[in-house]
Amino acid sequence: MPDRAASPVIAELRQRIARFEAGQGRARQVLPFGLAEIDRRLPGGGLALGCLHEVAGGANGAVDGAAAALFAAGIAARTKGKILWIVTRRDLFMPALAQAGLHPDRLIHVEAGDEKALLACCEEGLRHGGLGAVVAETARLAMTASRRLQLAAEGSGTIGIAIRRWRRQTEAGDFGQPTASVTRWRVSVLPSAPLPVPGLGRSRWLLELIRCKAGESADFVVEACDDSGRIALPSEVADRSPQKEIGRRIASM
Repeated sequence: MPDRAASPVIAELRQRIARFEAGQGRARQVLPFGLAEIDRRLPGGGLALGCLHEVAGGANGAVDGAAAALFAAGIAARTKGKILWIVTRRDLFMPALAQAGLHPDRLIHVEAGDEKALLACCEEGLRHGGLGAVVAETARLAMTASRRLQLAAEGSGTIGIAIRRWRRQTEAGDFGQPTASVTRWRVSVLPSAPLPVPGLGRSRWLLELIRCKAGESADFVVEACDDSGRIALPSEVADRSPQKEIGRRIASM
């Protein structure tokens, strides 16, 4: 007869299997972008809630990194409830987040001492269940850590967003390593549209969906988040091939 006291691993495994089977049996809620070109590429027609997603900037260092943070802010802004945003650096710029639809009154800002503490806070926030979203700016995300965050998100139904930030460019290779995230995005800044008068047009991004569980990769040229957290499709892209427009935009940089 097996020793019941000596089988905590089996008990935990059974709990995980039960959670997995329960998740398979119910329709997963999603947060649509409101753009058919993007939503049709995502299972369920939107960004899955109760899941972990990754966002990183492209090749242009801090500029693209800021765009990635604004993209994440726009997603968080369209959820309901308080937003937990966890960092290890004191450089979170509230006015920019507000321009992307995330008002400071909704934000719970946590400064963690190191990456380990940041991931622990992120997991605790996801398990809480009363938040609209949990956003964590992290340099590294190992498979084990990402699985813990994914399980915590599944259990509470809260969306988790890991913004990948690196102190040195040599650390960027970690973004290519496999994780348990359901989607993985990369954001690069493109030239804004020219205006008929002197000034700057709405910012534009090259938005790359480089991994999507049960879906396909895709690239999009979009206009940056407005004050309601929504991105838009540029008017000249709507009636032409997105791939041609991406090539044209990159060539003009």
